[in-house]
Formats: sequence, C-alpha cells, structure tokens
Amino acid sequence: MGGVSDHQSPQSPDQPATATDHHDDGPSPQVGQVTDDQWRERLTPEEFHVLRQAGTERPYTGEYWDTHTEGVYSCRACGTELFRSQQKFDSHCGWPSFFAPLAEDRVEYIRDMSMGMERIEVRCRSCGSHMGHVFQGEGYDTPTDLRYCINSISLTLQPADPAAGA
Repeated sequence: MGGVSDHQSPQSPDQPATATDHHDDGPSPQVGQVTDDQWRERLTPEEFHVLRQAGTERPYTGEYWDTHTEGVYSCRACGTELFRSQQKFDSHCGWPSFFAPLAEDRVEYIRDMSMGMERIEVRCRSCGSHMGHVFQGEGYDTPTDLRYCINSISLTLQPADPAAGA
C-alpha cells in the first residue's frame, strides 16, 4: 500500500483523490518559501492554529457553518478558490459541509492517523494549509456521498453578490 489509502483516483466522482500518509513534517513543498514566523505575522493566533497546525475550531462557532450566501469559498491563508456555495449543504455537524471541492487539483488529501482513527485530512494544495477532513458513506443525500467538513476559520467567503455580505 505504501502511503496510499484505499480511496480511488480523482476520476471517481464519488470518492476524493488518493490520500498520502500524514507525516507532520511541516507544510507541503509548494510553500517552502513561507516560514512559520511569516505565517504567524499574516494570520491571527486562531487562524495559525487551525491552518498551519491542523487544529479544529469548536462546532457551531465558525462564521460559515450555517451561511447560505451564494459565492466562492477561498483559502484564508493564500486566497485559492476551493469550494462553491452550490456544493455546500446542511449536515448539522457544526462546521461548513461541502459534497465536492471546486476542483480536485485545488485540494490535497493526507491520511491522518491522529485521534486513534484513520481520517482523510483536506489541505489547500497551493499553500498546504489545513482545511478540515472529508468523510464518506454517512448517508447524506448528496451527489457524491462525501462530506467535506471544513473549518470556517480556514475559509473566506467571496459573495457572488457583494451587497449580500457573508
């Protein structure tokens, strides 16, 4: 198996792309130019904890868990567009939930063996920031049978209608 989970390739419409093992050895190679000190200068302490240290915000506390504004959700750290409101759904879990990313090449999947279980972590492919986790087979009535459980603090919503606000 060698560092690959049993998830299928990105061509499968109902499963996320192949995951790699999580090694806790720092950010993805794409962000080698940005140091932890530089990230600390750019992000609030809470943002740094979630985005750069793979923390999790408390459920029902983030600004987007129950937002229904149309628009695009971008990585709060680097601005890469990751999710669209059309793929957001109410999962009642306390975090924003999406059934698919904007495009598979915008996210990366990392096998996360913390917390005594196997999960699939979702990161921004552009900057390596932690977004949340993706779960499969929970029975939600969505086209993919996936739930991307994403921290609000990892995202910035750009409303389709700027007057609508977040």
